[in-house]
Amino acid sequence: MSFESAKLLEAIIETAIDGIITIDSKGHVESINPAALQLFGYSAEEVIGNNISMLMPEPDKSRHDSYIANYKSTGHRKIIGIGREVLGRKKDGTTFPFRLAVSEVFYKDKSIFTGFIHDLTKEKAAEDRLLQHTLELEETVRHRTKDLISLVSELERAKADVSNSLEKEKELNQLKSRFVSMASHEFRTPLSSVNLSASLIDKYVEQERLDAVAKHTNRIKGAVQLLNNILNDFLSLEKLEAGVVVVNQQTINVVHLGEEITGEMQMICKKNQHIVYQHTGAHAEFDLDAHLLKSSIINLISNAIKYSGEDTFIEFTTEITDDICTIVIKDNGIGIPEEDQKNLFEPFFRAHNTGNIPGTGLGLNIVKRYVALMNGELEYWSALNQGTSFKMTFRK
Repeated sequence: MSFESAKLLEAIIETAIDGIITIDSKGHVESINPAALQLFGYSAEEVIGNNISMLMPEPDKSRHDSYIANYKSTGHRKIIGIGREVLGRKKDGTTFPFRLAVSEVFYKDKSIFTGFIHDLTKEKAAEDRLLQHTLELEETVRHRTKDLISLVSELERAKADVSNSLEKEKELNQLKSRFVSMASHEFRTPLSSVNLSASLIDKYVEQERLDAVAKHTNRIKGAVQLLNNILNDFLSLEKLEAGVVVVNQQTINVVHLGEEITGEMQMICKKNQHIVYQHTGAHAEFDLDAHLLKSSIINLISNAIKYSGEDTFIEFTTEITDDICTIVIKDNGIGIPEEDQKNLFEPFFRAHNTGNIPGTGLGLNIVKRYVALMNGELEYWSALNQGTSFKMTFRK
């Protein structure tokens, strides 16, 4: 090897990100690069000449010399181990995980073992966090499922309390039929996704495929969020039916609220789907219930996102003129068939062109009732494949 080649090799070893250690056939350290010294917390003088077992915790520390002897007896003369996970022992006595690859090199008539060390501390910590997050998500799903069972029980009790009127009984049966049909579909899909993704996470964690783990963790998050949205719709409807929704009418800044909602909802938009918010008028304040108004706007924008495609715009406008506040949400999505529009605000009703798009059929019913509680009016326009527009009007 030329002098220049030797210097280049030395520079590569000295600046390598991973640790590199060479030992002789008796296990004594001959060289150790800066990356390895930093990992183990030693200086070169403390390590070179000593047995490599000083960098190992038990039981490997006591067994190391036998490892080399066993290796020599096999007659193999190439790779000892590629990507084997082991524990290292630092100077302060703490241990850390790393991936070890060892090869045997013949140099100047002697055998040298070279170990390449890749620290796995951050990867293992990430795996632990992902596992913990998965367990928390599974617990959330269990709680949401329990809430659903409780809600079904409430529906059964409500049926028992209904009068013997044939018309009332017929209406309740229709409502229950719609609910069972909707719930069986809307809960089956996200729960199946959670179950499959949780199983795949176990598999990918073993293979250290963190990209795949992150993908399925995101799927679980999305499925749990969908379940949470469905249950929130149920709870909102329950409060409305019980007449316990309290209207807190006070002066709010409509523009600030509109900008806040736009920022939140933009995060769940599809690819290249944008919410365009604009306010008209010299004033920004109006007397309304901030919670009911925000819930109504979010519900309408969520529908616009779901029923519109990628690369589309959703128009969100507010206007205050004199004693009137007008809020409009408009999309260019699939629209509502004319024959379905007469039932648009019925609980659990969904237009026949929604297909597999998730939803409870409760959102518009809740929005209409919230708007009415704030003494407002809700109007809409829609045509098949031409989009939908909802307009809320409030007067002082």
